Amino acid sequence: MAVLKLYTYPDKILAEVCDEVKKVTNETRRILDDMLETMYADKGVGLAAPQVGIKKRLIVVDDKVGENGEPGPNPRFFINPVIIEKSAETIFFNEGCLSLPGQCAEVERHKKIKVKYLDYNGQEQVLEAEDYLAVILQHETDHLDGVLYIDHLSRLKRNMIIKKLKKQVD
Repeated sequence: MAVLKLYTYPDKILAEVCDEVKKVTNETRRILDDMLETMYADKGVGLAAPQVGIKKRLIVVDDKVGENGEPGPNPRFFINPVIIEKSAETIFFNEGCLSLPGQCAEVERHKKIKVKYLDYNGQEQVLEAEDYLAVILQHETDHLDGVLYIDHLSRLKRNMIIKKLKKQVD
C-alpha cells in the first residue's frame, strides 16, 4: 500500500464528475487500499478518489474513533455509491475536508440516508446510515459529483473560506 498525493482546492479535479467503475478488479482494490492508507495518514474519516487525483466513483470511510481520537480501524469501501433515500429530517455538522486543509464550517445534511454500492469484492450492498456516518457518506459522495462542502454554504461563508485558503498558499 502507498500514501497518495492529496489534491487541494482549487485543483480542477475536485470540480469534476467521476466515472463509474465498470468492473471491480485487483487494480480497483489496490486503489482502495492506497486511498485508505492515505486517509489514515492524514487522520481523515473519509476520502473520495478525486481527492487523490483519480476520476473514479470510489470512497473509503472509517467512522470509528480509536482511543487516541484517531480514525479506525473500521474501514468501509464504497464503489459506485448512490444515495437512494434521504430523510426529511436534517442535522448540522461541523465539516472539514482533507482537500480544504485547516478549514471547517457547519453544513446541513440529511440525518438518515440509504446508500446502494458495490463492496470491496464487487458485491452489491445497501447500507442505512444515520448521524455521523450519514454525514460522512453525503460529504464523500458529493466529491464524486464535483461538489465540495463549501458549495453548500452561503456565498459569504464560502468566500471567507476560499480567502483563508488562498492566504495559506501565498
